[in-house]
Amino acid sequence: MVEDAEPRRRAAHLGPERRRPMILDAALEVFAEKGYAGTTMQSVADAAGVTKPVVYDCFANRDELLLALLAREEQHLVVSIVAALPADPSVGTPEEHVLDGLTAFLTTAAQHPRSWRIVFGAQYGAAPVVSDRVRAARAFLVEGLRLTLMKSLPDVTDPDANLPVLAELLASMTEACARMLVVDGTDRTPAELATVVSRVVGGGFGNV
Repeated sequence: MVEDAEPRRRAAHLGPERRRPMILDAALEVFAEKGYAGTTMQSVADAAGVTKPVVYDCFANRDELLLALLAREEQHLVVSIVAALPADPSVGTPEEHVLDGLTAFLTTAAQHPRSWRIVFGAQYGAAPVVSDRVRAARAFLVEGLRLTLMKSLPDVTDPDANLPVLAELLASMTEACARMLVVDGTDRTPAELATVVSRVVGGGFGNV
C-alpha cells in the first residue's frame, strides 16, 4: 500500500504590516502604467497576486493607498532636491548653481522615473487629499529654491516680491524638464536640459 503523500504545508500568514510594502510595490507598478484613474484596489490586488480583501486589510481605500505610496516615493524626491541645492549659494554664479544642481536632480529623476510619474499623475484627477499632498511637496521645492536664490542673488531688487516669483519660475522649469524625461520622452540628456535652463537663468535672473 502506497503511503499518502505528506500534506501540503500552507504558507505562513503575513499580517498587514508585512504585506504593506508588497502592496505598495504592486501599486507603484499599476499607477506608473495606468495613472490615477486606472489604479483600483482590484488592479493592485491582481498585480500583487493577492485577493482584494487582503489589500483592504492593509489600506482602507484607494486614496489611503496612494497617500502611503506618495509618502514613500517622496523620500527619493526630497533627497534628490536637497542634494541638488548648492552647499554654499554665495560661492559661484546662479548659472553654475542651476547647471550643477539641475543636472544632479534630473539624473536622479531619470533613475527613478516611476516616482516622478506618480507625482505628476496625482496632480490631475486625484482626490483632493492626494493632490494636496503633491502640492505640499512642491511647496517644499519652491521654498528651498527661494532660500537658495536669496543667497545666490544678494543684489536682486525687492527680494520679498521678486524672489518668490523667480523660485516659482525655476521650479516650473525643473518640473518641465523632469516631465520631458520621465513622462513625455526626450532624446535630451539631463545635462543638456540643465544647460538650457542654466543659460536662461544666467541671462535673465541676474537682471532682476
